[in-house]
Amino acid sequence: MTFKSLHFEGLHLIENFNSVDDRGLFVKTFHKNEFCKMGVNFEIRESYYSNNKKDVIRGMHFQIPPHDHEKLVYVTSGSIKDVVIDLRKESSTYCNYIDIELSAENKKSIFIPKGMAHGFKSLEDNTTTVYNVATEYSPQNDSGIRFDSFGYDWGVTNPITSCRDKSFLTLDEFSSPF
Repeated sequence: MTFKSLHFEGLHLIENFNSVDDRGLFVKTFHKNEFCKMGVNFEIRESYYSNNKKDVIRGMHFQIPPHDHEKLVYVTSGSIKDVVIDLRKESSTYCNYIDIELSAENKKSIFIPKGMAHGFKSLEDNTTTVYNVATEYSPQNDSGIRFDSFGYDWGVTNPITSCRDKSFLTLDEFSSPF
């Protein structure tokens, strides 16, 4: 595993170890000691995945304190444009966003620290995105920012989204607890 620190403090792009032979493909997506070497003490408390059609946008999601969490996200089939917004008020990158392409082909993961909103757009049909998170889901602490409220060009005029994601506050309306 190779960690590349991104422009936001604590945000890492990870080149996962992988091996291909006659049997197929093997990819290692988590290794506790490698994370600790990077100063990331990440414990997985919940894991889930979504399977998405092309032009699905999910986001921008997070949980508020005290149930805020880190996420490790990767794609096992298809590809996504992964987007992260820094919601940490004391951060030099507060309210800035970054995007990264994650795909089954590039075998990369992104580690997202607490205090950031996360979302993605599926770039092709049958895209499976895996999320490993450091806290368990807490409905009363579940929150988000409207995906179309922070200046990011998703590159799609009629995205497929949920009513829930459309109901979130805009970034300007949101008062960050981070």
